[in-house]
Amino acid sequence: MFMHKVRIRPGTLSGTVSVPPSKSAAHRAIICAALSDGVSTVSPIDLSADINATIDCMKQLGADIRLDGTVLTVDGRNLFSKPQAELDCGESGSTLRFLIPVAAAGGVNARFVGHGKLPERPIGIFTGCLPPKGVSCRTEGGLPLEISGRLQSGIYEIAGNISSQFITGLLLALPLLEGDSEIRLTTPASSVGYIHMTIAIMRDFGVNVEATETGWRICGSQRYRARAFTVEGDWSQAAFFMTAAALGGCITIDNLDPDSTQGDKACVEVYRRLGAQIHQQDGKLIMQSGDLHGITLDAGDIPDMVPAFSVAAALAKGRTVITGAQRLRIKECDRLAAMCDGLTRLGAVVQETADGLMIDGVERLRGGFAEGYNDHRIVMALAVASAGCEGDITISDMESIRKSYPGFFEDFNSLGGKSDVIMG
Repeated sequence: MFMHKVRIRPGTLSGTVSVPPSKSAAHRAIICAALSDGVSTVSPIDLSADINATIDCMKQLGADIRLDGTVLTVDGRNLFSKPQAELDCGESGSTLRFLIPVAAAGGVNARFVGHGKLPERPIGIFTGCLPPKGVSCRTEGGLPLEISGRLQSGIYEIAGNISSQFITGLLLALPLLEGDSEIRLTTPASSVGYIHMTIAIMRDFGVNVEATETGWRICGSQRYRARAFTVEGDWSQAAFFMTAAALGGCITIDNLDPDSTQGDKACVEVYRRLGAQIHQQDGKLIMQSGDLHGITLDAGDIPDMVPAFSVAAALAKGRTVITGAQRLRIKECDRLAAMCDGLTRLGAVVQETADGLMIDGVERLRGGFAEGYNDHRIVMALAVASAGCEGDITISDMESIRKSYPGFFEDFNSLGGKSDVIMG
């Protein structure tokens, strides 16, 4: 696909914005709705490429799904009615890792394919733990992956530090089995906020999970119950506009749940530590700049906010050290290398470490050209860097934002941003 560039002129962003519905919550709610024996609605839905991938895969597994405006109607009464399915997960790691055990629980002979970097991303947790539980896995190390057989209940011992997505996939699938099951972690879990979100949404659909000292116990023969589900705003997308506000604007984000289980809600405390001024009232988050200063951040539970946060840190006084973010090297791109490269090109002082970044703040960035690396979070993070630049920024791979936030530049411009698509 031919990719455009975006040119952004420097300037302050101010005003009010509504971020998209949480992609993480939407994935989980769509799957839970399809697993229900009835008709559910999930809204609002923003049709990013990742959400489209989950919808299309659930359709292939037999669910009837229709979108009317921003309301998704999901009828799961014919789920798993097809003995075979080809599941194209696009570039969505969530879709892939959630649905491998779900399809196996339904006894579907499924072939999983993907695009971009997804075929290279780890799936070894499943190829290790599923075969002893009745599921054959055929792969040459990544995608395509073919599974057959029906998942069996029992004890699943898995590492928790590779990706919480593997745990979520098992949590979603195991209640469907006849017998009781247990997930036992052999290493501490990473991104635990996403696991809490999974359990909370499952509970909303009538399925319960019990925490244990080493993981979770899941009773079998549970039934997901159809319901109307409202998707909250996305904290990980809010981080981009929080960075823009930290660099000199005043931005109100009006659709964030302060009681959210999203792990990236932690960005509020992180930006406060950095020196930004943040107020929350009446369901709105109001943020503006302050005396920004470097901090040390363990990003192990909030890796998705590192690209946006690193931009703010690049313009804070002193040194910021980000650790615990090694998993960013196996996302849509190597995000640590991409942010180091992009910020350095724009005039920042950044060094990569094995598991993070070391950033020495500068007063202003100069602007210039930066690679987007076909990664939505890299493009959006570098775009908001324009609030701290003296000159224009040009970023490649603008279309990558379709993966999670197709309307990003419309919202960016509505706050006073100055972005234009350019060819080539």
